[in-house]
Amino acid sequence: MTDTKFSITSTQAGTTLNRLSLVLLLGFVASLQVSIALAGILLTATLLCWFITLVQERKLPTAPAFFIPLVAYAGITLLSCVFSTDPLASLSDSRELLLFLIVPAVYQIVRSKREAITVIDVIVSVGAVSATFGIIQYAVLHYDNLGQRPQGALTHYMTYSGIIMLVICTAVARLMFGKKGRTWPALVLPALAVALAVTFTRSAWIGAIVGISVLLALKNLRLVAILPVGIILLFTLAPNDINQRMRSIFDLTDPTNRDRLAMVYTGTAMITDYPLTGVGPDMVERLYPTYRDPRGVNMINQHLHNVPLQIAAERGLPALAIWIWFLILLTSELVKRVRQSDLQSLASAGLAAIAAMFFAGLFEYNFGDSEFLMLFLVLVTLPFAAQSSSNEREHGPAQPL
Repeated sequence: MTDTKFSITSTQAGTTLNRLSLVLLLGFVASLQVSIALAGILLTATLLCWFITLVQERKLPTAPAFFIPLVAYAGITLLSCVFSTDPLASLSDSRELLLFLIVPAVYQIVRSKREAITVIDVIVSVGAVSATFGIIQYAVLHYDNLGQRPQGALTHYMTYSGIIMLVICTAVARLMFGKKGRTWPALVLPALAVALAVTFTRSAWIGAIVGISVLLALKNLRLVAILPVGIILLFTLAPNDINQRMRSIFDLTDPTNRDRLAMVYTGTAMITDYPLTGVGPDMVERLYPTYRDPRGVNMINQHLHNVPLQIAAERGLPALAIWIWFLILLTSELVKRVRQSDLQSLASAGLAAIAAMFFAGLFEYNFGDSEFLMLFLVLVTLPFAAQSSSNEREHGPAQPL
């Protein structure tokens, strides 16, 4: 009798912890678009509750197969810290590697497709509020120029635009591939699109266009033909300041374009001198004046505004190879799942997020932005967490850590 009571009590405690973990996770994804400090607190609480749940249920942490290259990426980053020009500073900067724990946590906390869709709905709903705030900043508070751009409740317009870009991809995926609950994404998409437009952030514009192109191609390849028409309409209807910003994408005399080209030469010089381990995390800015290309505009830059280039310069070419392995493996696994009707909306959102991140990341170091990276990892993990077959969880892509 005592054993039976203990078993029931243990099961009830486990269920309570599971629910608390999910509630904390929902709070975490909601706060990502509001406050990095609040997001950090809720993420810590989520991870702690997840760990206690594992102990309570006597389970080992597991993760999808794409977590393996992330672990390898973390390992080679720590190696680059050892050979950095300032190992302690590089090691301190590498604390963001702990964010990779989001993958196994989301994978084990979200236990059904319904819960995964709930996470998506929270992301899109908070995104709608954030977009509205950004539009008010532009239209009322005079955040309407390159010197002062809409940033929502976040601390930087680049972070804000990158997150809005991911939310747009998620909302479009929900609208195109969801079997129900598509009205809300359809209602909020115009606000999201306008909010992204008024950030004046060209990299996020490009990322969103590519992400939506992927979704259209997945639905029906012929739908991609809609995009040129949409882009022409944007050029026609956009206010003059946004129109000029769009045109500057193709202007080689634009100062920011010239500076980004100079960053390519600067980063290449760093890679040439440190091909295996890079200059070390957080060292690009410190060494930038030494390697700065004379054609550059700014005397110093915090990073190289290009994810592959930044990774290779900071951590070496092997780190870049591992990062590419991560993207290829993740993409291939999501392509398998997008063919499953019950996972289409989640898997397609993940694929659009990858495409948007990569192409926007050719002009901005978004993979190094904490808020952006956290939301990205949540989105690409959800399709794996939502797998309906427990057997696939046990013996398929999941790997013991």
